[in-house]
Amino acid sequence: MRMFCAISIAIVAVSAPLARCAENSPMQPVTHVDLQRYMGDWYVIASIPSFFERHAYNAVESYALLPDGRIQTTFRYRDGAFDAPLKTMHPIGIVQPGTGEAVWGMQFVWPIRAEYVVTYLDSDYRTVIVGRSKRDYVWIMARTPSLSAGDYEQLVQRVAALGYDTSKLRRVPQQWPESTR
Repeated sequence: MRMFCAISIAIVAVSAPLARCAENSPMQPVTHVDLQRYMGDWYVIASIPSFFERHAYNAVESYALLPDGRIQTTFRYRDGAFDAPLKTMHPIGIVQPGTGEAVWGMQFVWPIRAEYVVTYLDSDYRTVIVGRSKRDYVWIMARTPSLSAGDYEQLVQRVAALGYDTSKLRRVPQQWPESTR
């Protein structure tokens, strides 16, 4: 019995630092993002949310390619209810050279850029997972406001494989058409 306990303790002692290494390893981007196809509206289906979006309803991220190659982003949501006033944020995405357009710096306030990594994108550009190497935030987004249970579960499994704690995922309530308030 002592031998079993000693082996168990040794396994935990070795695996804990390895888990921390995986959590801090760089987020692996997709090989290439066709920015023209990526532009447009993406409904936030689920996320490990930032402080601002922790109570978001009807969250939508919209992208528009600017002439200089930067990406105008509009994040719109209702805070706490479907009929709450509309809130928006307007960060600028700056594509990192040599990343196949899959890694961006998202700039909310100059000069700070938050890491934005397209880590999964289906071939039809219908669903996407955006993550960060810190594994602090992640977003599952789709071109439609809802996904089938099977499609959603597959995306959650992908998020888990990236090293995220999926118990922290929050399903974003989506109800369309929405209130005009």
